[in-house]
Amino acid sequence: MLFRILFPIILFIVSVSTAEQITTTNIPEEIVTAIKTGNAKELAKFFNQNIELVIQNQEDVYSKAQAELIIKDFFSKNTPSDFTILHQGGKEGARYAIGSVKTANGNFRIYFLLKMKNYQPLIHQLKIEKE
Repeated sequence: MLFRILFPIILFIVSVSTAEQITTTNIPEEIVTAIKTGNAKELAKFFNQNIELVIQNQEDVYSKAQAELIIKDFFSKNTPSDFTILHQGGKEGARYAIGSVKTANGNFRIYFLLKMKNYQPLIHQLKIEKE
């Protein structure tokens, strides 16, 4: 009798905690490392085929290859010395993060949105602005 009452409750708790783990997974460490080291090639591995890119008030949608070149240029002019995720969140299938990157030319705020595509988190939007 007690088993019939407790089993549905336990099943519910396990399913909720499992769903929460799936939706609250962290931003891939490779993205953090790529930004921290200024490695545009590694970062571009996480770009969607088309990405909305905003760098200091210049905004457009670029192909993955174009966006990689633009980010490479940004990193060459603003070599990162550190990157820290300040906030992240989201829901199932989509995550966002806000971080701060330190460079010799000052600090920049980075925002990016990842969406799951074929079980792979891909950056769909990336915004970089001066702090």
